[in-house]
Amino acid sequence: MKRKQRTEILINGTADLAVSLSQDIVSRYNIVVIEEPNYGLVMVKVRETAQKSLFYLGEVLVTECKVQIEGVTGVGFVKGDDPNKAYDLAVIDAAFGADLNETAEWSTLLQQESDRLAAQQAAFQSKLLQTKVNFETMDTD
Repeated sequence: MKRKQRTEILINGTADLAVSLSQDIVSRYNIVVIEEPNYGLVMVKVRETAQKSLFYLGEVLVTECKVQIEGVTGVGFVKGDDPNKAYDLAVIDAAFGADLNETAEWSTLLQQESDRLAAQQAAFQSKLLQTKVNFETMDTD
């Protein structure tokens, strides 16, 4: 599983999953905090659909953290004010980077959470499509 996909699952999934995976590592390894969770602003780039041009929509508050486990640096980056989640993501990222034994078991948990999120998204899309209006049937001659 790629880093981007793993991070999306951990951010969008249940909060307990990231916390439990992080605590599993924190209890067994020495974690060196390189950068405490802190706040920053990130410019949001958007593509305008008609002319396909890029522009900056505005700024978004983010929380970022960097840790090191066995010489491998992990980064946690999350939208909004959530220092605990940023720390958990950094620990999990460093654990995968260091290829720790615990990460082999996590693939199954992450895949289950991915499947649950996909089912949730499909249910939402199905409910949303019920409200879609078909304008062709509204034509009157």
